[in-house]
Amino acid sequence: MKRILVPTDFSEHAEDALKVAAQIAKKSNSEIIILHMLELPHQTNDAILGGISIPESMLFMKKANEMLDQVSEKHYLDGIEVTEIVKMDKPIHGITQISKEHDVDLIVMGSHGSSGVEELLIGSNTEKVVRNSEIPVLVIKKDISNFNAANVVFASDFSEEAKKPFEKLLNFTKLFNSKIHLVNICTPNSFKPTHSAEKAINEFVDQFNINNYTTQIYNDTNIEKGIINFANRINADIIGMCTHGRTGFAHFFNGSISEGLVNHAVRPVITLKI
Repeated sequence: MKRILVPTDFSEHAEDALKVAAQIAKKSNSEIIILHMLELPHQTNDAILGGISIPESMLFMKKANEMLDQVSEKHYLDGIEVTEIVKMDKPIHGITQISKEHDVDLIVMGSHGSSGVEELLIGSNTEKVVRNSEIPVLVIKKDISNFNAANVVFASDFSEEAKKPFEKLLNFTKLFNSKIHLVNICTPNSFKPTHSAEKAINEFVDQFNINNYTTQIYNDTNIEKGIINFANRINADIIGMCTHGRTGFAHFFNGSISEGLVNHAVRPVITLKI
């Protein structure tokens, strides 16, 4: 891991994400890119496009850079290479573009849990980043002074297309020597006989060189509750899951589950694109 991107709106929850990113960066010797998306009012955008009010736009830019300078001076970033970027663009497009241009390995975003993501990262914007990002996205819900990933849940149907996302998760968990808990959530609407579910998990695991893991079939009324309840039962540090681009989550994952887990799970959630 070489670069971690942290979008910030200068909120408390964005700082929670930055603190976690700093801890990961120190473990992986990574650079942190702090990005502020400057989305100006429509009338200002029109003026800029028309070649008018350049001083006003430059004032916004200057203020944003000053605030980024203050963020970069936080003590928990000591010893970390930090790059500051202010970009005038729509949040989703800007985050995606910067991620590609700078060859980012992980995006860390802040959320305040059940009410969704704060300010410019609110609601649909975060869901779009989670759903569309080719890069793993780690969503942080609260201030975590001692970030740990000792126990990581990976919920999946363990199909062939989950292989590449799982490889990305393994790269992340190697930093923390994590124990991975592979779980298939069985619900009335996605019922699978135990022998069939066990066979799918075992065949999936056999494709990887991992030793520190458990396998589990967990029954619940729906997928979201199953993942959260299982994570609570084992006191997981992180919940990992696959995303499937614009079409939502693969197989038993769908849009409502992505929004539900990102917004409702108290624990950090890492999403990985299929």
